[in-house]
Amino acid sequence: MASENANQVLAAWETSSQYWNKHQALIEKMYAPLTRALIEESQIEAGESVLDIGGGAGEPSLTIARVVGPSGHVTFTDPTAGMVKAAREESERRGLPNIEFQQCAAEDLPFGNNVFDAAVGRLSAMFFSDVATALRQILRVVKPGGYVAFLVWADREVNPFFSVITEILDQFVPAEPEDEDAPAAFRFARPGKLARLLEEAGAVSVKERRLKFETEAPIDLAQFWELRTEMSDTFRTKIAKLAADEVMSVRDEVKKAAAVYFSSGSMSFPSQALIVSGRKAA
Repeated sequence: MASENANQVLAAWETSSQYWNKHQALIEKMYAPLTRALIEESQIEAGESVLDIGGGAGEPSLTIARVVGPSGHVTFTDPTAGMVKAAREESERRGLPNIEFQQCAAEDLPFGNNVFDAAVGRLSAMFFSDVATALRQILRVVKPGGYVAFLVWADREVNPFFSVITEILDQFVPAEPEDEDAPAAFRFARPGKLARLLEEAGAVSVKERRLKFETEAPIDLAQFWELRTEMSDTFRTKIAKLAADEVMSVRDEVKKAAAVYFSSGSMSFPSQALIVSGRKAA
């Protein structure tokens, strides 16, 4: 059952990759505070070798590549072929020769022991099919004393970028009961949950902190509706079950509910994430 679930998640991300590629510039801007926080937490510096776990359409690898500079190196990984393709093309477009691309899951990293100075995962750990195995693999490939850092969403209730649509859609297509350990966006929203697993995997000096930031982008309500309903496999699936007039009703309700976050003329949602980090024992 677990492998079937993992395959479903992978298939969903494969479909989503075309939309993450389409909106790459916007997503990069929206989540720039997350990338900065990861770099700071991992103390990434020029000349280092960094592993990006589940790098999606290219971030944080693209930003880290500039931080580590020509003497450093970034290895981007993602289990989805579409994401790897999108990230590679964006890297080439930007002229970043110090990124290497590898299609692989976090549970099965094709690297030797003690290779990387640091490993990071931005909004990817929630989707690991086997979290314990993935964390052990990540620690295996990091050098003794090296940092590992993961950024995951805090509770849905403090992230209206998600909840403003979810609450309205659920009125039209009731949500299925969700297993709190299933691969999903808020799997590690409970404080301490991922930190405990990281300690159990063998990391030392494990800590967790809450990051409050604004999810901002120069878009209007119509563009927000397009962005959210394309980025999310869950939203796409639910909307596909609705008649055309119901979709219009949902869209109008969402725009009404979200208007408060566009009062400045562009999008700005208060958001919260958790940064969980540790080090490999020296």
